[in-house]
Amino acid sequence: MGKKWLDIVYNEKSSIKLKQHYKSWANDYDQDLIDWGYAYPSQLKKIMSQDIKLKKSSKILDAGCGTGLVGIELKKCGLSRQKVRGIKDLARKIINKEDQSVANNVKDAIPQIDKLVKKIVKQLNKNGRLFYIGSGTSGRLGVVDASECPPTFGVDYDVVIGIIAGGDKAIKKSIENAEDDFFQGWKDLKKYNVNKNDFVIGIAASGTTPYVLGAIEQCNSNEIPTGCITCNPGSPLSKLSKFPIVVNVGPEVVTGSSRMKAGTAQKMVLNMISTTSMIMIGKVEGNKMIDMQLTNDKLSKRATKMVMTRLGVDEAKAKDLLTRHKSVRLAINTDKI
Repeated sequence: MGKKWLDIVYNEKSSIKLKQHYKSWANDYDQDLIDWGYAYPSQLKKIMSQDIKLKKSSKILDAGCGTGLVGIELKKCGLSRQKVRGIKDLARKIINKEDQSVANNVKDAIPQIDKLVKKIVKQLNKNGRLFYIGSGTSGRLGVVDASECPPTFGVDYDVVIGIIAGGDKAIKKSIENAEDDFFQGWKDLKKYNVNKNDFVIGIAASGTTPYVLGAIEQCNSNEIPTGCITCNPGSPLSKLSKFPIVVNVGPEVVTGSSRMKAGTAQKMVLNMISTTSMIMIGKVEGNKMIDMQLTNDKLSKRATKMVMTRLGVDEAKAKDLLTRHKSVRLAINTDKI
């Protein structure tokens, strides 16, 4: 029956006929499982209702449910089951629904973000630097935010620095065991001569990553201001950091996959940190990226429009000013003089 089923699945173009085939085989499929002594549904029912003691209001996602034998048993003990039919349902009913909660979770952390950014601004105004350090997804997100600051705000590449466990090669290829070295994080920071004028943010969804914990601990010992972004309340990282940011996003759709809600929350927080910090040190005027680097046609056209609007000049004059000064800020301020 297996080969025949696969042939039909891959060759049948009519979804209606495919459902008919499925229904015709469903009873045989269930009977085969019974004949083979398949006891998983009843065992799971016992585990869910007695050992785990789930409430009747609890919801269970039954993925890869076959003919629904498990769901039938769970329903008998009063538990509800989330029905998911295809990719659209999975995206809408599960993933997108969970993602919608992240913004509110981040909103709850704004008081913590406020305290952290105020300290960062003080450090930057002392010619200090902002460091992000993390591993895996958390490290990559830090590197992304740091790399976007120079073209967006016109700061030098050594003002906001992202460090990832395993080095730059870990950005593209996962090096999972790199996060387990408690001492390497501090060694990586020392390559940049990190000092008291700087600010170091450890990023770790779990708040337990040795690579990050070791770095933050040594920063504290050397009187270097520290913060963190974590999604685990009460974690070691949140207790160790002087300016912790904790965004409690709850369980992931795929258990333990912190690249999902936790990653989204971390990216949102990083956006807030870098953007508000740059605004506070004068790298944005109004809502315009006045210090952006003119590195491509899109940014050059945007800069031209900004100069035309601010100075009331035509396109040719705006382009001439930008060609001479290489900066929106300089083009505007020099022409005023």
